[in-house]
Amino acid sequence: MTTAPPQRVYTNAVAELLAHAVDYAGLFPPAALSMDAAAREFDTQRRGPDRWALGRFVVAAGQLDALAAARRALGGAPWPVSVLLTDTKLTVPRYDDLAPLLRVEAFEIKAASVAQIQAAQALVGLAPELYVELPADGDLGTLLSAVKALGAAAKIRTGGVTADAIPAPEAVAHFIVACVHAGVRFKATAGLHHLIRGQYALTYEPGSPHATMFGYLNVFVAAAFAHQGAPLHVVRQVLEEGDLAAFTTSAAGDTLCWRDRCLTPDQARATHAAALVSFGSCSFSEPLAELHAARLVDAA
Repeated sequence: MTTAPPQRVYTNAVAELLAHAVDYAGLFPPAALSMDAAAREFDTQRRGPDRWALGRFVVAAGQLDALAAARRALGGAPWPVSVLLTDTKLTVPRYDDLAPLLRVEAFEIKAASVAQIQAAQALVGLAPELYVELPADGDLGTLLSAVKALGAAAKIRTGGVTADAIPAPEAVAHFIVACVHAGVRFKATAGLHHLIRGQYALTYEPGSPHATMFGYLNVFVAAAFAHQGAPLHVVRQVLEEGDLAAFTTSAAGDTLCWRDRCLTPDQARATHAAALVSFGSCSFSEPLAELHAARLVDAA
């Protein structure tokens, strides 16, 4: 039996922001792995030293049986999964018989109106969490009120495989601040497998076009500052920051700073608990490799 390497243990604000924050979406573009390949990768990372940052396996409802089949041969405890419901009737698959293999911790849906949000009432209580993806340019005040009334969390799409799928920084900043003010937890998805904002290839295909993409560190730090009461323009500035050198840690290594604003581990932990929960990424190794290369976390 192969022994898993020791889990890396961190005690700083970056680690508090990113604890179990990377929801693995290897089945989806641009990675678009086969089920067997995605399951093997998730299993590898669950046993790896960076498992402290790994969240849930993201799977479409229609793929649950295939995931269970791929999972069955790998052993270990049940995997935490987040299930995407994409049909308009919000049909919930039967998954009780999969419990020895998979633990459904969340459902994720899309909604663009209050009526669509209210229609998700049937999902409440079927899993510990429900995330409602909202349009970044919608009437967020009204939509977030409906999400909160449902006892759900929100979700924003921050990218895609084409440049026009990437929302403007002001739209993302407005979403973050609106969620914080409404007291609604949220997650992000798509286009966040790089640490810092910059020009990156939109897909893994040779010759892929490039576009300016958000960095996941930018998004988490922006959310943390919003949770601490920073105004909208500061949140947007953090989202638009493309200089990695603007993000530093204190001499003791525990506090994370963006220019002259800093976060303590307690403040970061509070953000993770009450505001930004996680982000979906088609890669786990890429965002973690960039984090380590930036030397913003050091093992305790």
